[in-house]
Amino acid sequence: MRTILYALTHTALALFALCCCAAAMAQATDQLVPALPQGYGLVWSDEFEVEGLPDPAKWAYDTYRNKDGWWNEEEQYYSESRAKNARIEKGHLIIEAHKDGDVLKDFMDYGGQDYSSARLYTKGKSAWQYGYFEIRAKMPCGRGLWPAIWTLPEEPGAWPDSGEIDIMEYVGHDKKRFHATVHTGDYNHLLNNQVGETLKVKTACKAFHTHSLLWTPETITVAMDGQDYFRYENDGQGESSWPFDRPHHIILNMAIGGTWGGKKGISKKAVPARMEIDYVRIYQLRE
Repeated sequence: MRTILYALTHTALALFALCCCAAAMAQATDQLVPALPQGYGLVWSDEFEVEGLPDPAKWAYDTYRNKDGWWNEEEQYYSESRAKNARIEKGHLIIEAHKDGDVLKDFMDYGGQDYSSARLYTKGKSAWQYGYFEIRAKMPCGRGLWPAIWTLPEEPGAWPDSGEIDIMEYVGHDKKRFHATVHTGDYNHLLNNQVGETLKVKTACKAFHTHSLLWTPETITVAMDGQDYFRYENDGQGESSWPFDRPHHIILNMAIGGTWGGKKGISKKAVPARMEIDYVRIYQLRE
């Protein structure tokens, strides 16, 4: 009898442990795969399944400021169709920064930069007005790096009056924090009154996280792994505070240095550095 009770007790304990483990795994999965807002359906995605350069039907390269230098005193050259800086590899989009020096002099639009990187966007190919945007990505660690996931209007007016939504910004000198921000005519970094929030995350630059934007005519809500941490509301006062009533395209890039990214200098060990994107998915309300 004692042997039978012993066996039953240990069986019960094993089942209890298994249930606890399954519950923990489910909780972790819920955190990594946010729930899709009710009523939304997939309208566009890139799962990055085909090796090589990014799909030209979905992505273009933003290079127009290479010759004159990029905004915010950034120090990178953004290349076009250069696998060293942007490629699909093992199911991920890799945006990789390097210190190339004189190698870049061979490019016609070279502007004196030492670093190379990539800035991909869907401009001219796809844009959306309102929706649920979900991007799973891993940021690189390194002082001086400035990767971002953000949106701009497809037909922009003067910045910042036409609006900007920063779904995720990460600066390497603040390695445990994500930033979400909006810029408008009334609220922007030039006035030092941009509206945003930050989220402290131990693995901000060491693990994949799911960044999401829920954009409706009334609100903008940004979350990480299903945790809302920034909300901006339409105050009804017009375009100067809410210009977010027009289609936006999405941008994926990694800047080097700059007034914010390089605030504490650029570490010699920061590059090469890779920003990895597992997928980009856009959902909109079903009619």
